[in-house]
Amino acid sequence: MSKIGIIGAMELEVEALKAQMTVSRTEKRAGMEFWEGTLEGKEVVIVRSGVGKVNAALCVQMLADLFGVTHIINTGVAGSLNARLDIGDILISTDALYHDVDATIFGYQPGEVPQLGLREFPADRQMAEIAKAACEKVNPDIHAVLGRVLSGDQFIANREVKDRLIAQFGGDCAEMEGAAIAHGAYLNHIPFVIIRAISDKADDSSEMEYPVFEAAAAKHSAALTAEMLRRL
Repeated sequence: MSKIGIIGAMELEVEALKAQMTVSRTEKRAGMEFWEGTLEGKEVVIVRSGVGKVNAALCVQMLADLFGVTHIINTGVAGSLNARLDIGDILISTDALYHDVDATIFGYQPGEVPQLGLREFPADRQMAEIAKAACEKVNPDIHAVLGRVLSGDQFIANREVKDRLIAQFGGDCAEMEGAAIAHGAYLNHIPFVIIRAISDKADDSSEMEYPVFEAAAAKHSAALTAEMLRRL
């Protein structure tokens, strides 16, 4: 039987999902609180990972080792790198990669972790398709797009940096956890999908836009995740 690990970035979003689930146990590890139980008839473990790649990778490994999850859904927010993605739209991952890894001096591609054998971590195609269909049903006014997630330990809020990421990596959004979650899922052979609500344009306007957007993003992401569970 499947068990879905749901990693949320926003406290509002995690709280909304936890309020709907039947909880069988909770466990605290590495500063994270894991809620295990059922939601929409599925076994789930819900957790807020915290910000950044290390937190994200630790979270995936604990979901694998302590809870034996079979799938991972990661939701959160991101800055748009794609002119088709406006604030409020949703990006569903085709793949994810790091934009702040550089071992090119040894012959690796920008973003490629040495000795791993790949640069892009592909999301599960079926989960991505389910996520898109779920969004279209529960958030019909929200524009959902499939695309590439770029991750690094920095909040992108500079036009020049944004333009470089677009040119170098062909990314559709930038954030701080997705590629590390994808990396951990890949190493543990766990199918995953990353869902990102677009909170800003990854430029100089980002600081003002995010606080206004957070509550609406949490609501849309929670509704999408619940509908995904009904379809998985």
